[in-house]
Amino acid sequence: MLAKKLIAAAGNAGGGSLYVDDVFSTYLYTGNSSTQTITNGIDFSGDGGLVWLKNRTNSGTNNVLLDTERGGGKFLYSNTADTELDFTGVFGVTFNNNGFTLLDTYTGYNTSGQKAVSWSFRKAKNFFDVVTYTGNGTAGRTVSHNLESVPGCVIVKSLGANNWQVYHNGLTSAAYSIWLNSTSAEVSAPTVWNSTAPTSTVFTVGSSGLVNNSGTTYVAYLFASDAGGFGDDEDESIIKCGSYTGTGAAGNDVTLGFEPQWIMLKAADRTQDWFMFDVMRGMTAVGGIEEYLLANSSASGGSGGFGINATSTGVCINNAGTSFNASGENYIYMALRRPMKTPESGTEVFELLTRTGDSAYPIITTGITVDMILSLCRSNVANKSIYDRLRGHAKRLQTSTTAAETTETQSAIGLAGFDYNDGFDLGPDQGAGTINFSPRTYVYSMFKRATGFFDMVAYTGDGTASRQITHNLGSAPEMIIVKCRSASNTYWETWHSSLPDDGNWASNVALNSTDGYGGFQRFDGAATQTAAYWTTGNNGEPNTSGQTYISYLFATLAGVSKVGSYTGTGAALNVDCGFSAGARFILIKRTDSTGDWYVWDSARGIVAGNDPYLSLNSTPAEVTSTDYIDPLSSGFTVTSSAPAGLNASGGTYIFLAIA
Repeated sequence: MLAKKLIAAAGNAGGGSLYVDDVFSTYLYTGNSSTQTITNGIDFSGDGGLVWLKNRTNSGTNNVLLDTERGGGKFLYSNTADTELDFTGVFGVTFNNNGFTLLDTYTGYNTSGQKAVSWSFRKAKNFFDVVTYTGNGTAGRTVSHNLESVPGCVIVKSLGANNWQVYHNGLTSAAYSIWLNSTSAEVSAPTVWNSTAPTSTVFTVGSSGLVNNSGTTYVAYLFASDAGGFGDDEDESIIKCGSYTGTGAAGNDVTLGFEPQWIMLKAADRTQDWFMFDVMRGMTAVGGIEEYLLANSSASGGSGGFGINATSTGVCINNAGTSFNASGENYIYMALRRPMKTPESGTEVFELLTRTGDSAYPIITTGITVDMILSLCRSNVANKSIYDRLRGHAKRLQTSTTAAETTETQSAIGLAGFDYNDGFDLGPDQGAGTINFSPRTYVYSMFKRATGFFDMVAYTGDGTASRQITHNLGSAPEMIIVKCRSASNTYWETWHSSLPDDGNWASNVALNSTDGYGGFQRFDGAATQTAAYWTTGNNGEPNTSGQTYISYLFATLAGVSKVGSYTGTGAALNVDCGFSAGARFILIKRTDSTGDWYVWDSARGIVAGNDPYLSLNSTPAEVTSTDYIDPLSSGFTVTSSAPAGLNASGGTYIFLAIA
């Protein structure tokens, strides 16, 4: 893995391995009516590309498209047929080597206090290209591009007043076109694409003035489809253009070959808007309320239970209605893969924060994109809570109980939204008091999904034995924590690679219990927990038919995380995790006998003296008067004063540590 990382790092600077993280970004921001730099890791100044901007708060604001071929001050609106507007030197953006800078107070995307979104597409083979050309009026005109693969979608706009033309591989044929700035269905238009599909080197236009008027300048955005070329081994696809047929019933699975982070959908054979969803704005993996924006409209967007649910291998249309799943109808889509780069340090994927609740609506800023929050109340008797992006905000699970998932009400909401690339919104939390109740004190452990470190999978049980649950951890999980969301009196079933295993099935423990490992067949043997899927057992949970679940998967990643075990000695015991500056987060559980799930973190203090701890399986407040662990540069030390739950001679213990 290290060799692959070094090759990838060198290649990223000089033409080798790339990841979706390098070429695409959804970035949420709030306007400031001034110059504002968006740092999203996309190298525009070196490679070029497209920035798509949209105000999310104020209706009547256009979708603004700016690209490096035309220049950062030249505006096109995807929702109109308007002529290009040249605001060079006044409005627009400058393209940087790690993002872009908004230059102005333009009300379309940078009004003070209003929320906006940017989608950045970097030019890269097998992903995206942008070219400009001048029409000659001759049918069969070819235009060269640099995708080095066959485009799945080509979007062309005259710089004059004309409709946007879209070629898409999901339309009836290359003789058809569809308009981006309209709700209209596809139309037979052989003079637009000359009834000729694009190739890996050119696309073809006909004699239509919409794409080839003599002397008129055009811009073309080209998107690849399932072409590979990305990832450690340069064999992963990060974009797919295609179509699916509506079934009229929930559970219409569309296989992409990856989990999407962004998708654009349009009914091809009837009138409908161009809907755009992304995970950052709330495209969940379960039934929720998705925020959408429309490529063909200046509306601020909206939200609804459309059932556009991301899965580990694609998207499931869980809506039986006509919006995206009318029986027999054809829907076209463009989908982009979720981030896939392997982190090199714990600070890229894990952060800690201590704070006092204020019963208000604060914005919490972090150094990472937060996908999951473990909120522990320190000062009061309170349940420990988990929130995550896949289930959607306001969905709370509590680690010390067997209760089903709680949907928080607006007046007492704890997590109000995962609405920022580097933070989240809290609510007043007047009810449960689990994350922001004044004057309680809290510690938040915040996790980002990342290859080799941490992943989440939401699924619905089907009752079959040894069911394989596909995931995107990128390596075999070493610790799996599963909770039924829809039913109460269900345990937090937990598998760990160090628990007893007879090859056919493995022992398990429960996160909400002090019990040692049990004999229930909740998980199959370790050999069935692979880099592609994890496998349930034969004993109901965690796969009861019709129940909904969330699973959290952890693995050992050198220098970032360690999933491991140790045998107690009763004396001071050094646990080597392979770290260089010690562990910032430690979770320990005795498995051969009873014991709490102890949690320490560096935000509250991992020091040579007393170290505050909490237990995930119980509700009491933080204990501050004990010295059960000490710092160790390579991991952590369990002290000789630690109780049997942590260091009994001959006792067996499992742990998760993060650097």
